[in-house]
Amino acid sequence: MSKGRRTIRASVAIAAAGVVALSACAAPEDVEGPGGEDSATEFLQLATGSTGGTYYPLGGEIAQLWTDNIEGVDVSTFATGASVQNLRSLEGETEDDEGAQVDQSQLIMAVNGVAMQAQASEGPFADQPLGSPGDIRALGNIYPEVMQVVVSADSDIESIADLEGRNVEIGPPGSGTEVAARQILEAYGLDPDEDINAYDSTFGDAATALGDGQVDAAFGILSVPAGGILEVSASNDVRLLPIDGSEAEGLMEADPSYSPLTIEGGTYNGQDEDVVTLTQWATLYTTSALDEQLAYDLVRVMYEEADSIGHDVGSQVLLDTAIDGLGSMELHPGAERYYQEQGILD
Repeated sequence: MSKGRRTIRASVAIAAAGVVALSACAAPEDVEGPGGEDSATEFLQLATGSTGGTYYPLGGEIAQLWTDNIEGVDVSTFATGASVQNLRSLEGETEDDEGAQVDQSQLIMAVNGVAMQAQASEGPFADQPLGSPGDIRALGNIYPEVMQVVVSADSDIESIADLEGRNVEIGPPGSGTEVAARQILEAYGLDPDEDINAYDSTFGDAATALGDGQVDAAFGILSVPAGGILEVSASNDVRLLPIDGSEAEGLMEADPSYSPLTIEGGTYNGQDEDVVTLTQWATLYTTSALDEQLAYDLVRVMYEEADSIGHDVGSQVLLDTAIDGLGSMELHPGAERYYQEQGILD
């Protein structure tokens, strides 16, 4: 498959909130299946992201697809701090984004680059590595996670290097956005802890702060178009900073989870020109403990029923890009079998 530059054509239609059918968030032992307590239903939990992001509503729809289309399976979702926390939740009890204890997750959504760091015990996993990092298995990509660095259209900030000394939202601690923002800043010669005034809000709050002039720029790994950016650009014209040139080339060479992507001009009010940036992938992960046939069915349904997803990024859940940016991550045997049958994997 092509690894070259990709272009996303923005659609500003936002899926109606009522289309999202979120599964109940009770722990598996507290949920009674369709056949009662003695039924053979298998209960799974999918760790998503914050309620204001893409993972949470999209994960709810995918979980409902699985529940509706795989006999004997019931998948629930819960909100989290996203990638780093989700990867840790594969190994034991974790907390949702409100601090409540939630049982171990069998399925998670995470940025592919963060998963690679977990596997290698690097980045946010260097000091506290996972107990069994080699046990993570990829199921398949969900949609492109595009790094979008937003500034006001009338700002004098023209490049990442111009962020020196500025107030910059880099994402919540442990999020894929924060991990990538730090990598990108360092690629441009900036120390995230010394050369900028870093803030750690969720992107919804960061976009509001940008619109109010409280910060100068906001990083966000987001779908395209991003609802938070559309909202702030409705009343304040914005621009996206490019991530290209030798800095981007060096980053892609060091981290194969990145690839270039062009966001078309006109995607947001004030962004008139095409902007080249970097993308990673929102990917579905599990562990080797997941049953092979179940993994096969989860992957099959996610791609074959993707047209039923009402979320705006549902059209980006594509079999053709299911294993892009896989890097060092090992596929689950059930997913591997499905991709071989579909002819996208030898």
